[in-house]
Amino acid sequence: MPVGGFVINVDPERIEESVHRLESVEGVEIHGSDNKGNVVAVMESSTSSEMEAMVKAIMAIETVYSVALTYFNGEDEVERGRDGV
Repeated sequence: MPVGGFVINVDPERIEESVHRLESVEGVEIHGSDNKGNVVAVMESSTSSEMEAMVKAIMAIETVYSVALTYFNGEDEVERGRDGV
């Protein structure tokens, strides 16, 4: 199961709205934010392709400026590929 850590930069004047919208995305967990518009999030999905789709959905939110990957662990997915599962 891929897990990624992200810093999502949003409109600082609309941070509460942005956090609320981000929390509504399945698989997204918000861990904090600051008054500059930086939101720390962890995303968990079944596949890396699914996580990529989540990032694209987040980028489509009008208050989101950028999504930066800071950490990624996809070992389970690599192991499944090796085992043919």
